[in-house]
Amino acid sequence: MHKRSLGTSSLEVSALGLGCMGLSHGYGPATDTQQAVALIRSAVERGVTFFDTAEVYGPYLNEQVVGEALAPVRDQVVIATKFGFTFGDDNKQQILNSRPEHIRVAVEGSLRRLKTDYIDLLYQHRVDPDVPIEDVAGAVKDLIAEGKVKHFGLSEARAQTIRRAHAVQPVTALQSEYSLWWREPEKEILPTLWELGIGFVPFSPLGRGFLTGTVSAQTTYGSDDFRSIVPRFSPSALQANQGLVVLIRQIAAQKQATPAQIALAWLLAQAPWIVPIPGTTKLSRLEENLGGADITLDASELNAIDSALAQIRIEGERYPEALKARVGR
Repeated sequence: MHKRSLGTSSLEVSALGLGCMGLSHGYGPATDTQQAVALIRSAVERGVTFFDTAEVYGPYLNEQVVGEALAPVRDQVVIATKFGFTFGDDNKQQILNSRPEHIRVAVEGSLRRLKTDYIDLLYQHRVDPDVPIEDVAGAVKDLIAEGKVKHFGLSEARAQTIRRAHAVQPVTALQSEYSLWWREPEKEILPTLWELGIGFVPFSPLGRGFLTGTVSAQTTYGSDDFRSIVPRFSPSALQANQGLVVLIRQIAAQKQATPAQIALAWLLAQAPWIVPIPGTTKLSRLEENLGGADITLDASELNAIDSALAQIRIEGERYPEALKARVGR
């Protein structure tokens, strides 16, 4: 597995990381713990060194799984986790909370669950409008000085917020959605990251599964699957967006690859400081995804993809209305 540096920082990771959320949260019932541990360790064996989790995934369960899986190889891997919420009595309600005193409490909990004494990359999961980003960056700066955190990251933050945070504590990476069917970051985010020397970690690089070509207009999701409430996964949107899948399948056939591998190769080709974190619960899909790092798309192929994409209009919002206010702050 090739390595990449996140921006101009010293943080070097595998070209593809593993998004661990789906093992415990968001896409149906949690995977059996031992199966999840085995999958994560299989990723390590195949050269993955970058693992993404968060206290909200479960909540808490995913950090425990990641901690157990990576404890034997802790010094060989990079663990990223996130703070930014408190939870209701039932642990289901998510309340934004990035107050400095809460950040410290959250980090102590994450360290315990991850079975480690430091976090390689600590993200603010979502921008909290009630807490100045300078205060958030200052709190993380203190944790870095104490050795409990190595690098600071933001998630789904807008360009101005990134700049303000970076002025207090250098931001190593931004994590936001980016893929062939969500290219909004190209307008302001990517130029800002390039200017400031910040790495980019795209989540949902496979469009929550849509870009793999396995989702049709007839696909349905259970109430415990986040996609059941996402407008972009409504039957009408799925039908309208099939043209994108047709395009990716055509390119995949030409490159003797799978649609998922093309989607990942396209992201990797956008900049050398981009590190996607596809997630999966299956070893076969893990191996397929990692194959995307071995595919090279040249300039003519990338230009052809851009030209074809320009003719395709993607339908449907990526978040339900109730959650849209949490992104792009």
